[in-house]
Amino acid sequence: MQEELQTPNPEPKTQIKACLFDLDGVLVDTAVYHYQAWKRLANTIGFDFTEAQNEQLKGVSRVESLNKILAWGGVEKTDAEKEELATLKNSWYVEMITKMTPAEVLPGTVDFLTEIHQAGYKLALGSASKNSGIILEKTNLAHFFDEIVDGNMVTKSKPDPEVFLKGAELLGFKPNECVVFEDAVAGVEAAKRGDMRAIGIGEKSILTDADVVVSGLDKLTVKDLENL
Repeated sequence: MQEELQTPNPEPKTQIKACLFDLDGVLVDTAVYHYQAWKRLANTIGFDFTEAQNEQLKGVSRVESLNKILAWGGVEKTDAEKEELATLKNSWYVEMITKMTPAEVLPGTVDFLTEIHQAGYKLALGSASKNSGIILEKTNLAHFFDEIVDGNMVTKSKPDPEVFLKGAELLGFKPNECVVFEDAVAGVEAAKRGDMRAIGIGEKSILTDADVVVSGLDKLTVKDLENL
């Protein structure tokens, strides 16, 4: 009688121990403020800037965003002029976010962060924003995070995984012990390139590489992390 071939069991995935969160579009929605500031800048230079174009800037650094906007407007600037424009845009943006309140935190965020924090998960922020400190303070979310990694600490933009790898390192965990929460394609790609699992916040048709996609943190519980 021919011996049956045994199919080896797949190795179980490493247990999730740490959660890394993008900021804009995951915890709070500051996209509207970015849009208003970039639109004002584009109008000042002499062209318009659409909400659809703004969607393409999710997870992208300020400098790279400016380069894209100038290209869309067919405008060329020197490096010194670009620096001046980026600073101007940021001053308008900061002026708006300093008026943010906890009411602008996205639905379910506080409940979910509270639940996973109490369950013993370590939390870090992994955002391209250089203003994350102000936003977390104004929205009363800062106390949830063990570490904050933002645009002031990294040099490479998503989809490079630097911001998430730095977060994992500071928390003291291996990348495969971490899960990333992201609303941007570039952010999900960064997570996967960093050997981390990714939970997409948004549309399944857009965040196709994420392990799980939900419409918001209000749709998640600790059980979902355990089942990843």
